Amino acid sequence: QNLVFICCFFASSLAAEPETLSTNKDYGLESYLIGTGIYDMTGPAAQINLMGYAQPAQTASGIHMRLRSRTFIISQTPERIEENAINLQQASEHVEEERSLFRWNWLQKPKKVARQEKRPLAASPDPERTVCFVSIDAGMGSDLLNTRVLKRLEELLPEQGHDGKRLCHLENLSISGTHTHSGPAGFLQYTLYQITSLGFFEETMSAFVEGIAQSILRAYNKLERGTIDAASEILMESNINRSPSSYRLNPQSERDKYADQGDTDKTMLLLKFMSDKKKPLGALNWFAVHGTSLNSTNLLISGDNKGYASYLMEKHFNGNDTLPGKGDFVAAFASTNLGDVSPNTAGPRCIDTGLPCDFNTSTCDGKTEKCIAFGPGQDMFESAEIIGRNQYEHGTKMFNDAKSERLRGAVTFRHSFVDMSNRNVTLAHGDVVTTCPAALGYSFAAGTTDGPGDFDFTQGTNSSNPFWNMIGGFLSVPTKEQIACQHPKPILLNTGSAKLPYQWDPSAVPVSIFRVGQLFILNVPGEFTTMAGRRLREAVRNLLVANGINEPIITIAGLANSYTHYITTIEEYAGQRYEAASTLYGPHTLSAYIQEFERITKHLLDGTQAASDKPPDNLSKKQLSLVPPI
Repeated sequence: QNLVFICCFFASSLAAEPETLSTNKDYGLESYLIGTGIYDMTGPAAQINLMGYAQPAQTASGIHMRLRSRTFIISQTPERIEENAINLQQASEHVEEERSLFRWNWLQKPKKVARQEKRPLAASPDPERTVCFVSIDAGMGSDLLNTRVLKRLEELLPEQGHDGKRLCHLENLSISGTHTHSGPAGFLQYTLYQITSLGFFEETMSAFVEGIAQSILRAYNKLERGTIDAASEILMESNINRSPSSYRLNPQSERDKYADQGDTDKTMLLLKFMSDKKKPLGALNWFAVHGTSLNSTNLLISGDNKGYASYLMEKHFNGNDTLPGKGDFVAAFASTNLGDVSPNTAGPRCIDTGLPCDFNTSTCDGKTEKCIAFGPGQDMFESAEIIGRNQYEHGTKMFNDAKSERLRGAVTFRHSFVDMSNRNVTLAHGDVVTTCPAALGYSFAAGTTDGPGDFDFTQGTNSSNPFWNMIGGFLSVPTKEQIACQHPKPILLNTGSAKLPYQWDPSAVPVSIFRVGQLFILNVPGEFTTMAGRRLREAVRNLLVANGINEPIITIAGLANSYTHYITTIEEYAGQRYEAASTLYGPHTLSAYIQEFERITKHLLDGTQAASDKPPDNLSKKQLSLVPPI
């Protein structure tokens, strides 16, 4: 019986031939080649720490919801597409493509397939006119994860273009985490993120790499001509600001510009993908809310509210008879500037008295751990369902009947690595300031109302403590220059200078911008707060308008391609709540990101190459793990 099952499995996975692309006619600039793909990336579901709350005791013991990778490939329509599409050649060369190496190597070793010379077709999709966006049910992106995925794609995708690139490559690939706090840890290469997970964990990384790569392959094999429409509407009662006292530090005049939405972004942006035959292909959605409906007591793997929203929308379009992750329609609810945004809409209260927490410090009788925010449901699972269903219902309504705008025009991108440890930044009035080597402040250890920290740390701390200074000093003692650079942050962990057993935080970070017609996606490697995100979008919008693009659609894709904690405004930084204490590169971090995005946007508009700093080191050979294999 087992043998019959295995044979049937492989037969079904290899039966469907990839779609071919029909001969092109003049479809105009509103027609794109579109591919959507989904694949399981759940990974280990027991005996592994969950990523997000940094609680050593939060170790997985089962599955609430499987994790998936969802890919959207958008390519500018070539002048001519031939019947013998290149993916047919690829399918014949890699018959083992659906045999996930890490899942099935206990049955047999994958066959070594002799590589054939791949001659790119003149009419095949152009890697320089393509963007590949991947939303993953995971805590965040990871630079090492991108490196491993790109290596796997060298085995799965054919070379295309004159320089031998794959259709999805370093510069046009964005892997963005939904920021669920209930996925397995161990896939980031820096020490700080491995402390509670007891190091790097290859089983997590392998599952993530294969799931992402296979979702990209599926999207590639499903490329077909279609259209993309963008719609945006307000969604209420689905998020709150968890650091409202910090938000109020921003200028009143600036806050007044957003009075209709308040202290969180409530606009949902949805992309609607349709084939030329009017078949729904997928939906890609951005709405600002943390993946923290499930709190630190949860021990089950889950995609949290955004994973549930994706599940519901895919079930809606694929039908109830379709198993999760198996239908043609792919729906991603991706992350954006969610840094200070919580799904726990009932707000924080003192769990011992039921009274409100202190507004500025989020404490109860001086204790952080007693101040906890609650969702709209009777328990955390119902809360995740409610917030997820709100997103699903709103997104489905927008897909079906909301006023939308057809995307028209070129597909292009620019990518750059930026050394954020000592970046010169020219401010609006001409002064030149610098960013700092990475460091975390005292309030980092206080946590948030979604997940309070331990010990005696509180949010809003602007002074240091000799005892904790001594503890932090065992890691690295900050110099006088570092202390001045990070001011007013009192440095708890000087991670930028810590090198044992290897680097603790990234210095070189990836930034990129994707253009699809009048849509611009800003891929950021961290969590921008509400106002920080608004400032970034406004800066890019002003630049685009000055260059003749009058009504651009701009979104931020958060936690993409690496992870650098939080990015606050300089005013919020002065308040030193959790998000500010976790702004790694000092008070001018946001200004540096704005400067760099303006730079690469200019290159994108001018058609010139963007300069890049040295990419981050690959620390694979240095990784340590104290977790036994599962």
